[in-house]
Amino acid sequence: MTAPDAGTLSLAGRDVPRLGYGTMRLTGPHIFGPPADRAEAVRVLRRAVELGVRVIDTSWYYGPYVANEILAEALHPYDDLVLVTKLGGARRDDASWYSALTPDELRMGCEHDLRLLRVDSVPVAHLRWMPGADVPFDEALGAMIGLRDEGKIQHIGLSNVSPEQIDAALPVTPLATVSNAYSVVDRKDEATVDRCAREGIAYLPFFPLGASPVRSGAGVTAQDVVAQVAKRLDATPTQVALAWLLQRSPTMVPIPGTSSVAHLEENVAAAGLSLPADVVAELDAIGAANLG
Repeated sequence: MTAPDAGTLSLAGRDVPRLGYGTMRLTGPHIFGPPADRAEAVRVLRRAVELGVRVIDTSWYYGPYVANEILAEALHPYDDLVLVTKLGGARRDDASWYSALTPDELRMGCEHDLRLLRVDSVPVAHLRWMPGADVPFDEALGAMIGLRDEGKIQHIGLSNVSPEQIDAALPVTPLATVSNAYSVVDRKDEATVDRCAREGIAYLPFFPLGASPVRSGAGVTAQDVVAQVAKRLDATPTQVALAWLLQRSPTMVPIPGTSSVAHLEENVAAAGLSLPADVVAELDAIGAANLG
């Protein structure tokens, strides 16, 4: 069994299906510590590949270390997968997050990824901008370019960034990906979605269902309109929300995460759901207040 066809795009030199998977939820509560059921986490990853998923988003600081360890246990040597990592954050012992964007910290994070994933080079690594960073953006980007030139990463992406930061990056390096928060209920990054489509940059929305384990706010399952549409289409609210993303842009690659095989299969089936124009209009209206 493989995933329904939502089309492909070229990422890191490979044609990949446009529905990916994110490892964030393979860890413990608050993305910290081990999962309650490690064997199930391994099954989720292996099932994702069976279903046709080829883009897997991860980071050494999920756990920390835990998500990458499970990923390596389940799927190494990865074959035709495109692994996408993130550098720029780190964790304290109390599970809090902090910025790790100095050149030395970025290099250390990359070395964590290489060791944990058991690879010599990462296909795509995001420079993940963190709130309160006291490192100039161009300095951090320069460190990423250095890692690419050394062969430790193959392609550079940006995550949690502003349009101005994208403007600053593109004259000095190609961008394989941009990964910002975006969903049918959170549309503040609309202009960047369109820009990535024009420039052929893969856009990997994080929190693609509008909810997250690290911030407050209701997701798509709390929206009556989504529930009503799902009922009419004999689908689930999460499938409707993911299908909306896939139809929103040809370079969109949602990366929903889950620790359950059943939820994974539900998510992947969204690639086969086509939303009629009137349904798209209904869903567009949900996030209209968050445009701009």
